[in-house]
Amino acid sequence: MISMQNNLNDGVSVNLKSLIGLRLESRRLHIATRGKVLSTRSGGHLSRFRGRGMEFDESRIYQPGDDPRNMDWRVTARAGKLHVKLFREERERPVWLLVDQGPSMRFGSRVAFKSVIASSAAALLAWAAVDKGDRVGGLVFDETRHFEHRPAARTQGLLPLFKALSQAPLNEKRGGYTSIASATEYLSHLVRPGSLIFLISDFFGLTSEDGATFARLKTGSELVLVQVYDNLESTPPPAGQYPVSDGVQRGLWDTRATMQRNAWSSRFAEQLNLLKELSNRHQAHLISLRTDQPVGESLSRGLGVRLGAKAGKP
Repeated sequence: MISMQNNLNDGVSVNLKSLIGLRLESRRLHIATRGKVLSTRSGGHLSRFRGRGMEFDESRIYQPGDDPRNMDWRVTARAGKLHVKLFREERERPVWLLVDQGPSMRFGSRVAFKSVIASSAAALLAWAAVDKGDRVGGLVFDETRHFEHRPAARTQGLLPLFKALSQAPLNEKRGGYTSIASATEYLSHLVRPGSLIFLISDFFGLTSEDGATFARLKTGSELVLVQVYDNLESTPPPAGQYPVSDGVQRGLWDTRATMQRNAWSSRFAEQLNLLKELSNRHQAHLISLRTDQPVGESLSRGLGVRLGAKAGKP
């Protein structure tokens, strides 16, 4: 098994080769659908459309024009009337990956920046979707530019998406988005019902009112929130004084005051509670990724919980 940590390059940026190299590790991820697939293309998911497909659905009374090759002789003999078999066809599902590469994502105290973890997670999910027969598209954004690619079959949607994920700043001239909420609002106009949508971000600055955009995005689709965070954001460093710099000015960061340390932890806890509340309200699934933990393993665990919830498991 390829180690994710060996594919993060310098931890500050990610290159195209490493994203392509994640295909093998993506096979541990299970992103089976939890709802109906409404697409009309052939693919790897059972839809509500009926026809000559992969799985038997039901039998009904024969009607003029039905294919005699689908005759259900057992039911016919039992009922005394001609019956034919109906099947459910397998359909492709559009998968959207919204990936935040904004200023707050360009931070990490250990192993890698949050932006790198987000890019790697998106690549893993994209490969898993393609191997399942889904069509993959994405919206990658920062504060100045954004890249969008509508879902495409097989691997046609991957290379443009991977190139966008490996470029900083994005090699695209369109305007950017200053928040996950504004990017989500734009995405809600692109997504069609029956999609599986992954929002990959630290959700910095998200408010309860922003949940309305989740509601619009969730209509007729399945939504998964992938929170990326650094351990330093959730837990303050040991009490002391630390030199800090914004690239221009320098100063000392004093973490010795108990009140300041408590406030530090409370901010992250409040944000996490908000994400949980919004997830529950809009029937979305929440997965958390930490920058110093293997991305593939964390995603696999989170997606396993998602499918367990579908089956009603604890």
